[in-house]
Amino acid sequence: MANRKMTHIQSLAVFAGTILACLILPSFLGKESFFGATFAEFRAPLYAIPSQLSDLEKFWALHSNSKTALIEAGRDLARVNAAYELRLMENKTLKAQIGRYEKILDIPSFDNYQGVVARISDRSLNAWWQRLVIRKGSLHGIKEGSAVISSSGVVGRVSEVHLYTSVVELASSPQFRMAAHFEGDDRPVIFTGAGALAFGRPIGEVRDVPEDFSPSVSKPLKLVTSSLAGTFPDGIPIGWVSGLSFASDGIFKYGTVDLVRGIESLREVLVLVKVEAEN
Repeated sequence: MANRKMTHIQSLAVFAGTILACLILPSFLGKESFFGATFAEFRAPLYAIPSQLSDLEKFWALHSNSKTALIEAGRDLARVNAAYELRLMENKTLKAQIGRYEKILDIPSFDNYQGVVARISDRSLNAWWQRLVIRKGSLHGIKEGSAVISSSGVVGRVSEVHLYTSVVELASSPQFRMAAHFEGDDRPVIFTGAGALAFGRPIGEVRDVPEDFSPSVSKPLKLVTSSLAGTFPDGIPIGWVSGLSFASDGIFKYGTVDLVRGIESLREVLVLVKVEAEN
């Protein structure tokens, strides 16, 4: 009996040590190294399991509903589908109209982006990490450097890609940097992440702002993406700037950017994968 107990304890210790190594070692090993990539693929299911269990719980919660509730839900869904069909018809008409305007005004099109919807399986929002892990990887067409957005605006950029998962560096990360501009003005400025304030509110910083901009709390300026960023289409909301100060050079200004709401509570994101033009 004592030997059997000792065997069980040793097995548990080995299993716990393996799990701990999978979670810790990749932080010390470079992501480009063979061991770093291997550990990242091995721990991918650990990130996906909680998210998948949540989906399974919702499925069984819906499955346990009564027939009457399901019939009513089906009727509501039919009405929503009918409304969406009308919206799709309107969308096709508007796309055709936008295409004509792009040709007339010689405006670049955003058709060279392919959207991939991905569920979030893990998130790290603290003083050291500002990132998400999504349940889509290279097998789903995700590429490193791809833009990540939500219905509110910019979320971040894909920093690591594995087979089944990818790591998204949030716009609030101090390592995040991109070209941007204020809505209604084409002059480029620099946006960088600045972490999070108390209660987890994500923020950023805008620099190299021309001196003629003077936003206020009552009249904030909307910061949007610039096509100069390369991976982001032009005009996607980043956040709002309600105050600017002169930099040390006395020429340009800088200020805090309140990022779009909801980044810390997202469940799904849209990855914009740039499609290479065919020769």
